[in-house]
Amino acid sequence: MPRPANEPHPHAATLRRLEQSSGRLAANAIALMDETLPWYRAMPPENRSWIGLVAQAGVAAFTEWFRRPERPQAISTDVFGTAPRELTRAITLRQTVEMVRTTIEVVESAVEEIAAPGDEAVLREALLVYAREIAFATAQVYAQAAEARGAWDARLESLVVNAVLSGEADEGAVSRAAALGWTNPEHVCVLLGTAPEGDSELTVEAIRRAARHARLQVLTGVFGNRLVVVAGGSDNPLQVAKGLIGPYAAGPVVAGPVVPDLQSATRSAQAAAAGLRACAAWQDAPRPVLADDLLPERAIAADPAAREQLVEEIYRPLEEAGSALLETLSVYLEQASSLEGAARMLFVHPNTVRYRLRRVTDVTGWSPSDVRSAFTLRIALILGRLADADVQF
Repeated sequence: MPRPANEPHPHAATLRRLEQSSGRLAANAIALMDETLPWYRAMPPENRSWIGLVAQAGVAAFTEWFRRPERPQAISTDVFGTAPRELTRAITLRQTVEMVRTTIEVVESAVEEIAAPGDEAVLREALLVYAREIAFATAQVYAQAAEARGAWDARLESLVVNAVLSGEADEGAVSRAAALGWTNPEHVCVLLGTAPEGDSELTVEAIRRAARHARLQVLTGVFGNRLVVVAGGSDNPLQVAKGLIGPYAAGPVVAGPVVPDLQSATRSAQAAAAGLRACAAWQDAPRPVLADDLLPERAIAADPAAREQLVEEIYRPLEEAGSALLETLSVYLEQASSLEGAARMLFVHPNTVRYRLRRVTDVTGWSPSDVRSAFTLRIALILGRLADADVQF
């Protein structure tokens, strides 16, 4: 039951001594921190002064708590409210615990001196209970700060990933990514797929765990039903996708091409998005799949970047290599990939056709004898001829 305000304190002499000693106890706590805590000595003067205020507030809060232990006390406000919120960034939770422990030790060592005769056990027990309360308050302060930082970081990360998706990844996005710990790795690619149902924060955390295991840097987020990952640190996008595919829901996962930095990641994101839309046309596509492996489907689905890439990376090199390669490839594909049929149509020996097809593979990186590659080559030939004919597509 609360004690009436006009009723004398049962340990008035001890309370009076504690009030008189509070300044000295705080000074002794600061001196002991300076003597025993190297991190405290290394801090700038401004932060040391804030810690001194926290120590003083801690002793004052204990005095007030001893005065009326039955009254609810907002210890976190009384003690930590004296310092700016930025202090939780300047000192770690471990360092704060060491600071609190040092202050409690100083007060505890002075119990015999402060307590009135016969009150030593009372004061010591009060200090023990108060130490428990201040420990809970410390944990609460850092938990709230962590929650606030986590929410802010999540919004910041969402802004960066959205900038990559929308083509607005400028210097500002790079600066925001740096604030999240992104160190601007040389190789960056974007992964797109379906997000699982449920808590998106759990999905994001699962991606981060997978990234740590794969030693990759990631910026990630769930946008609608899509799970987007901007990954840095590897020049092999397929390997990146395999390492991070676990948290994705069932369905295709597409990896965009590797680009040199975050500002260029829009190109990778656009390719991955176009590949994800076109995946329905290739029912046997592997999972994960590279956006570049979906070039023919993307081209048919009216992706201008894919059409340009097929013309510039396949048709133009073949054209520059000589008309014989283009003609041989075209006839070979028209003859259902028959060497003998193509040789008869071209009036050459089958070995000549075989040699020219090897040259096609060397020039383009796509083998006409592979069914999937042949399909890609055929689409590239069609688009190249349309381009030469100046047909708008």
